[in-house]
Amino acid sequence: MAHFDVFNGDADGICALHQLRLARPREATLITGTKRDIALVERVPAQPGDSLTVLDISFDVNRAALMALLAKNVAVEYFDHHHAGELPVCLNLVAHIDTTAQVCTSVLVDRHLAGRYRPWAIAAAWGDNLPETARALAQQAGLDAAQIAQLRELGESINYNAYGDSVEDLMIAPLDLYSTMKPYESPFDFIAAEPIVTRLARCREDDLEQAQAIAPLIALQYGSVCVLPDEPWARRVRGVFANALANEEPSRAHAVLSVNADGNYAVSVRAPLTEPRGADELCRVFPGGNGRVGAAGIDSLDSARLDAFVTAFARVFGRTKPASI
Repeated sequence: MAHFDVFNGDADGICALHQLRLARPREATLITGTKRDIALVERVPAQPGDSLTVLDISFDVNRAALMALLAKNVAVEYFDHHHAGELPVCLNLVAHIDTTAQVCTSVLVDRHLAGRYRPWAIAAAWGDNLPETARALAQQAGLDAAQIAQLRELGESINYNAYGDSVEDLMIAPLDLYSTMKPYESPFDFIAAEPIVTRLARCREDDLEQAQAIAPLIALQYGSVCVLPDEPWARRVRGVFANALANEEPSRAHAVLSVNADGNYAVSVRAPLTEPRGADELCRVFPGGNGRVGAAGIDSLDSARLDAFVTAFARVFGRTKPASI
């Protein structure tokens, strides 16, 4: 019987799988992709009696493929924090799903493993822009300020690497990054031994500097909308830039758009950190939109619907009419 591990290619998905396989090693076929590549279950060629573990991708987005596998008597274990919709009652489904704002998938795995590999969950929480969660876990683990800073850099850099329209946009393919990480029980050993960590951090800083030089397209009383150009660096930094804006102005919402090759937009939305709600609600209005209450995105927003997006952004996060700058 075959087993499949299906996981998001960002910091949360990679660190969640890494924790789980450190605790429960097993041979598996790995299926992943960029951060936006979340309809992954349909790629699983599982047969009756096989099993799969799914981490950090929406159950709702993968519902049809999952139901088909469950009907074939494939055993599914599911860890996630995105909008799930109604879960089926099925004996061969074990679901660990929590969509509350201060939780990510790696935290759910950390709970499941009773904190056994907690530093990896801390790195993932930083990558998912959950600073309060990351600090609370770090305090419980007894980490000092220097160690916390290392895990923050690691999580943010791994997360940065996952953004892009394709794997070719990324500095390293998520599957290769996970394979590089796999031998290390400690993230601190991984940081010390692998040059890719320093390389990702340096590239992230360079891309973020370019994004910060671009003025917002739209200003709202309760947020901003920024459009980045059609460049690989812009696609890579879109989510990191959205997180940076959220941290700089935690009481405001932010949307960062990058231009796709077809002229449409990929969108990253961050709800106010002080009131993490509405990001998933906003993005699910548009085809290809999904996420969680505090952070969500749209794979391809039709360029003709940019005004509709700004209007919906204002409806969800504020009560004033947007004004062009």
